[in-house]
Amino acid sequence: MSSEDNDYRYFLTYSGVSLPLNLVSPLAADDLNNRNTYFRARYDAADRLLLAEKMVYGEVELRHAYEYRAEGGLARALIALGDDETEVLFDANGKQLRA
Repeated sequence: MSSEDNDYRYFLTYSGVSLPLNLVSPLAADDLNNRNTYFRARYDAADRLLLAEKMVYGEVELRHAYEYRAEGGLARALIALGDDETEVLFDANGKQLRA
């Protein structure tokens, strides 16, 4: 495992439908050897989710990347599923803006 891999936290799944994803059921890195599907995630110093990737047989199947406003609210989500990519923007109150 590379030093970059140490930046990731691992999870079994997520709950809810709002953004950012709420990753649940943490996994230890040692638990990944016996799993075909899991989420890997990176967080910032304020423990806000920056990146969540659904890993399936070692490949990224789904990716969520998040950007936050200076005050901490979600500003942007970039969601990629295969070749399809969707950008979701949020106003200063955290309300999703229409594309």
